[in-house]
Order: sequence, then structure tokens, then C-alpha cells
Amino acid sequence: MALYQELGTGLSEDDLALKDHIHRFAVEVLRPSAMELDAMSPEEAIAKGSVYWDVWRRVKEMGLHKQGMPENIGGVILAPIQRCIVMEELGWGSIDWGVAFGAGSLPFTIAAYTGNQKLIEEMVIPYVEDMKGEYIGCWPITEPGHGGHDAVLAAVVGSGISFDTRARRDGDEWVINGGKSAWVSNGTVATHGLVMLSAEEQGGGEPSYGIAVVPLNLLGVSRGKPLDKIGQRALNQGEVFFDDVRIPAEHMIVIPRGAEGGLMGAGFNPNAGLGMLFIGLARAAFEETLEYCKQRVQGGKPLVEHQLVQRKLFDMLTKVETARAYARAVVLYNASNPLGLGYYSNASKVYATQVAFEIASDGVQLHGGMGLAKGMLIEKLFRDARAGLIEDGANDSLALLAAPNLIASYAY
Repeated sequence: MALYQELGTGLSEDDLALKDHIHRFAVEVLRPSAMELDAMSPEEAIAKGSVYWDVWRRVKEMGLHKQGMPENIGGVILAPIQRCIVMEELGWGSIDWGVAFGAGSLPFTIAAYTGNQKLIEEMVIPYVEDMKGEYIGCWPITEPGHGGHDAVLAAVVGSGISFDTRARRDGDEWVINGGKSAWVSNGTVATHGLVMLSAEEQGGGEPSYGIAVVPLNLLGVSRGKPLDKIGQRALNQGEVFFDDVRIPAEHMIVIPRGAEGGLMGAGFNPNAGLGMLFIGLARAAFEETLEYCKQRVQGGKPLVEHQLVQRKLFDMLTKVETARAYARAVVLYNASNPLGLGYYSNASKVYATQVAFEIASDGVQLHGGMGLAKGMLIEKLFRDARAGLIEDGANDSLALLAAPNLIASYAY
């Protein structure tokens, strides 16, 4: 299949070469492995000898995990448009793997930018140098009683929600107790977690929001079973529990109360990245449907020669391009504005996931009965896209959480 037409005429030769490089990896590794893992049980998918572990190794060999890391420790800094290109092509190949890679790097990236040499030497440099897929991160945030974004943005909307997972200061250590729900990406396989929690300093007082970089082989850490889902089945997810888990003081990053909105509005917010990943899925659904309609004959001629089908395909293309333009604009804006505007990132995720779902749904419809058949790519893309309306903040919740900030930004 030919590479999708690139409307961005300002891309350099290096940008286009990067696009082709990641696209080939998506074709040869990500999509086939995701289809294979989709047919397995969650336990089979992560069992020893599964293709799952081979993909992590291949990703490390390519150096994809080094992106965003400081160059002085072996990282690779890409231009914002190049980050967009990479995320789109990963999402085109497999949204499941795209999300897994993003979560897989998060604890190490945050640890790298703390400037704490002990953390950098202990976990960041080994992660950067990892060529075997032995270091995998996760982001334990969502809890059984409420969604993670409710807690992180509670101070902004005044809901008073805080994390049930708590850490208390005990001398030179923090002691963590609590549990994270089954939606932790890479949760049952990760070696390290970027744990969102409430942090109580010694002597009491009002807890702050904290972020703990936690090696998950510590005493007191346990995991649940891998989650069995309708979509994104190559993305391992599961519960993580903490029972008197002790970490050194330098593993805790305490965020002052009231600063959560700025934190999430800056580059830390993954919504903008998820928006770009889902542009890839939307494009994949459009391309797959277009190819099928060229080949499938109904009424004595290929589907693409029927006017209603042509109109559907035209609308799908329009949605891909408008969503892509917006998602890219948000990433570029965030790159040049360190504090960012969180509602732009939220809107990118909400719009891109909705567009991806609509295109995948139309794709199933144009495939007819074959669109419902297991083993068909469009069927998997439809299930994967449906998950996107919920993950990283349910779309309705994100919109309601972002709206106060949006309104406050405009004088009226």
C-alpha cells in the first residue's frame, strides 16, 4: 500500500525520510504483531516467548525509547513536527503499541529532567542503554473510586477530589499505600512506575500532590491480572498495588497544591500526543477502507464507482486532514509555549479520537458483513478506536474539566 499523501508541504527531506523509516517499522513489525496479539488471551500475550517481548526488543534496537531524553545522556531530541510524524506512523501501525511506548518511557523521561544525578544513574541511563526491552515504564494514575484526570485537575475545578493512593514522609523515605485500577498501561509488565499520589509531609498538614518514581520490584508492590478488553489488546493493562512500599526521598517529586493545572497543561499532558496517535489510526481506517472499496465489486462494479461510497470516502479524507492539522498545531504550540494551554491538548485528544471512531465505524459499514469478521483489520481498528473515547480521560469528562480554563482565558 502506498504511503498516504502528505499535505504538509513544508516537510524537509529528513522529515520525509523519518516518516518512511517509522512507516516501514509499522508495516513490518507493529501491525502484524498487534494483529497476532489481538487474537490471544491477555495472559498468552505477555507469556515468555510471545511476540510481545520481541517488539519491545525491536523498539529499543531502533532507539525509539531515546526520543525526548536529554542528549547529554544519549537521548535524541526531535523537532516538534518530527515528533508528530513519529506518533502518527506509530498510531497507523498499532495504536496499542503507540500507547504502550508512550507510557513505557514516561517514568524515565520525568526522572531525567529532575536533574537528580542519583535517579539518572540508577534508572535513566540504564533505560537509555537498554537494547533488550528490560526497562518498561507505566503511569499508575487512575484509581477505583474516580478517574485519574478528576484527581489531577481537582484543584482547577474545585471538586476537592484527591488521590486515594497516599505517601507519608518517614525520615529519608516515603511510605506508599494504596492501589491503582486496572487501566494502568503496561501495568502488569512494567519495571518502573510514575505514580500519582497524595503526599503528606512529616508532622501532618494538608497533603500535596506528588509524583513518585517507583521501581516496581520493591517489597510491597503487587499486580493484578492483565485486563481482558474489546480493543487495544496488544496494550497490556492491569492493577498495581502498594503495601508499605518504601522509596528514597529523592524518588518523590512533590507538586504544590494548585499547580496541577499548569503541570498537566505543559508537555507532561499526554493528551496532545494521544491526539496525534489517533490521527494515525484514523488514517489507517481510511486507507484500509479505500483499498477495500477499490477491490470489492457490488452491482457489477467496484464500490468506489458508486456515488454514495465516493461521498463517504470524501468525508473520511476530510476528517483525517482536519483532525491532523489541529493535532499537529497543538503539538507545535505546546513546543513553543512551555506553560501551554491545557484545553487545547484536551480538545486535540477529544476531537482526534472522535474522528478516528467515526472513520473506523464508516469503514466497517463500507466493508459490509466482512467488516464484522474477526481477522479483518478494519474490525480491529473499530474496536481500538472505541477505546480511545475513554482512555486518558473519557471525552465528556475531559471537555467538562477543560471548559472552566477555556472560559477563564477569555474576557467577556
